[in-house]
Amino acid sequence: MDLTRAIWKKSTRSGPEGNCVEVATNLLPEGIAVRDSKNPAGPALTFTRAEWDAFIAGAKDCEFDLTA
Repeated sequence: MDLTRAIWKKSTRSGPEGNCVEVATNLLPEGIAVRDSKNPAGPALTFTRAEWDAFIAGAKDCEFDLTA
């Protein structure tokens, strides 16, 4: 996936420490990319739209809750 045209965004809830992830959703229909905001020149994870939708649905359903 070509990330040169990625427009990176991070949550408005991000703290001043910079310990956040950034997401580029403007790459659709190719997919979505995620990177570490502390290392913007580092690697990025890429997902198809279907993979991203499954991840978001799992997060909303607490599938990844480590306290359960």
